[in-house]
Amino acid sequence: MSLIVQKYGGSSVADAESIKRVAKRIVETRKAGNDVVVAVSAMGDTTDELLDLANDVTPIQAPRELDMLLSAGERISMALLAMAIKAMGHEARSFTGSQAGMITDATHGAARIVDVTPVRLQEALDDGAIVIVAGFQGFSRESRDITTLGRGGSDTTAVALAAALNADVCEIYTDVDGVFTSDPRVVKRARKLDRITSEEMLELAASGAKVLHIRAVEYARRHGVTLHVRSSFNNSEGTIVYDPSRSPEGAAVEDSVIAGVAVDLSEAKITIVGVPDKPGAAAAIFKIVANANANVDMIVQNVSAAATGRTDISFTLPKSDGEKALSALGSVQDQVGFESLQYDDQIGKLSLVGAAMRSASGVSAKLFEALYQAGINIEMISTSEIRISVVTRADSVHDAARAVHAAFELDGDTEAVVYAGTGR
Repeated sequence: MSLIVQKYGGSSVADAESIKRVAKRIVETRKAGNDVVVAVSAMGDTTDELLDLANDVTPIQAPRELDMLLSAGERISMALLAMAIKAMGHEARSFTGSQAGMITDATHGAARIVDVTPVRLQEALDDGAIVIVAGFQGFSRESRDITTLGRGGSDTTAVALAAALNADVCEIYTDVDGVFTSDPRVVKRARKLDRITSEEMLELAASGAKVLHIRAVEYARRHGVTLHVRSSFNNSEGTIVYDPSRSPEGAAVEDSVIAGVAVDLSEAKITIVGVPDKPGAAAAIFKIVANANANVDMIVQNVSAAATGRTDISFTLPKSDGEKALSALGSVQDQVGFESLQYDDQIGKLSLVGAAMRSASGVSAKLFEALYQAGINIEMISTSEIRISVVTRADSVHDAARAVHAAFELDGDTEAVVYAGTGR
């Protein structure tokens, strides 16, 4: 008997009919002879609606109480799903994150998992029950409070449960058929990948691909959990995300050098103009940014102007971090000695990812030629062993993705299907 952990996102349990459809799939998995543990998200847009409600009550919410509020969405889903399964004649037990043994640190809104002690889950499994767990939430032993895990929390819950229970696979159900070579909402002929390495999936997730959250991929890779990304709207096989070092028999990657093209519109660019070109200037700047808890992505420093002995430094960061980074830098302008700050939130990042890029030549040339032919200007460039990222204008990045996708012959024969619309 195999143990399968399944995760269903908000679009998969958006209403009563969707919940019954998911319950049927879970029961079919149980009838096939598997033990089943399910992590479930809040229904549809419930979390956003709760946030809107909180904002209507007060623009500044106490973090502890906000976590208490937001964790209610998943508790509703888990109870309704357990009811639906019981109505089909199968035993199901629902558990909150704390009841499931999901132990976190005390950070509200973005807690990190520090331990998983699924004692009650194992007891339920031993009794033959299907286990339903509220995703996105945990419990801090330090503060004795309910916490939420932040973005990708339900994915991370599922992976953490799979690791703690030594599951055979963790199935992540979403509203697309698997991991595609690009976002099928942007590139209509994006092609579904049968397999992708966890290394490539990490880079795609970090570069804006939304089908899996980077925290979940990191956790799975660290704990040796195999992921199967599939649609909750059909029974098709999805995409296996695997670690070649742990699965040598499956180490072959896709035929293409490139696994995928990702687009990210969530970043902004800050340019620090007229920085003194001397040792320690960059260190001082990025120490200030770090102390503001702003997460830096790409960095470019221009060549120093001989006449002035000054240079410009540009970097990208999440738009949500932009204001605090600007404020922190502005407060030390005289101390650091730069001339001015420029902020640009109308940028888009395009990333090309593929493990085979390590040994393939001409990838950069083909990328830049495709962008040139599409009339798209490049503002910044960043690379790793298996990724090339470029920054363009926000209003042209989708055109860039389509051009690059076609240039690397990643297009499929038919248009990809998106069943609900969120991609998660």
